[in-house]
Amino acid sequence: MKKVIVIVGPTASGKTAFSIRLAKEINTEIISGDSVQVYRGLDIGSGKIKEEEKEGIKHYLIDILSPKENYSVADFQKMARNIIDENDKAMIICGGTGLYIKACLYDYDFIEEKNDYDNSWLEEMDNEDLYKLLLEKDPLQAEKIHINNRKRLIRALEIIEHSSEKQSDIIVRQKHDLIYDAFIVGCTMDRDILYERINKRVDKMIEEGLEEEVKSLLNDDITFNYQSMQAIGYKEWKNYLEANQSKEEVIEEIKKHSRQFAKRQYTFFNNQMKVKWFNSDNEEEGINTIEEIKRWIG
Repeated sequence: MKKVIVIVGPTASGKTAFSIRLAKEINTEIISGDSVQVYRGLDIGSGKIKEEEKEGIKHYLIDILSPKENYSVADFQKMARNIIDENDKAMIICGGTGLYIKACLYDYDFIEEKNDYDNSWLEEMDNEDLYKLLLEKDPLQAEKIHINNRKRLIRALEIIEHSSEKQSDIIVRQKHDLIYDAFIVGCTMDRDILYERINKRVDKMIEEGLEEEVKSLLNDDITFNYQSMQAIGYKEWKNYLEANQSKEEVIEEIKKHSRQFAKRQYTFFNNQMKVKWFNSDNEEEGINTIEEIKRWIG
């Protein structure tokens, strides 16, 4: 199997800086495992790496889509695997979008969906009727979904209508075997320090012009209905621009959502992957982790 180094961790934990440092040490390139940095124009709010910060290291899957386009787990899986398979080097995947990274590394396949499917009839149903319908069509999956989780109920029914497959059958079929020889490291630090870094990072985004970036996107006919604008750092501005919130409230919302996201990222990576965590604030631990990776590459 091909060797792949994966750098994960919560937002603001130092993944980008460590990935550049490692790439220079082992002479390789970086695949972005971020679901927002693929979009052109979503720079400040996504924490997108600046050209000078790349230090000459080639990065893939950054600035490849218009904000009007959708980007799925299956899209990332296909593109990232193509880059890995076509490159002789042990590539680095760096990012915090856990499901995307897991889908690339593990034996996941995705259903083919009909493009002309209209789900408006599902949206018109109440939760009780949705749940009854799912019980009828996919009782195993219905057992896993609470009747009030409308989004998951609709998604499970959509899968059946799109593909004529039950979601429960698809889940069972996934083998969850690694298809690459992956060394997965995680950047971490004291939780209070991380949250303070997140807060300061948001303040810096505001100073760099995040509000103006959002307004510029809206001036280009990018609305909050697009997938790209549902990202943290962007979606929060809707209420402000509609005069329902103050700017200070928006900033606090971005900070809060970013901290909550960091907590979810920890939970995902701890439960879904075998991650070797190191304190990215500790220089000695960083050096030791790089040396361990170099020995692993051989």
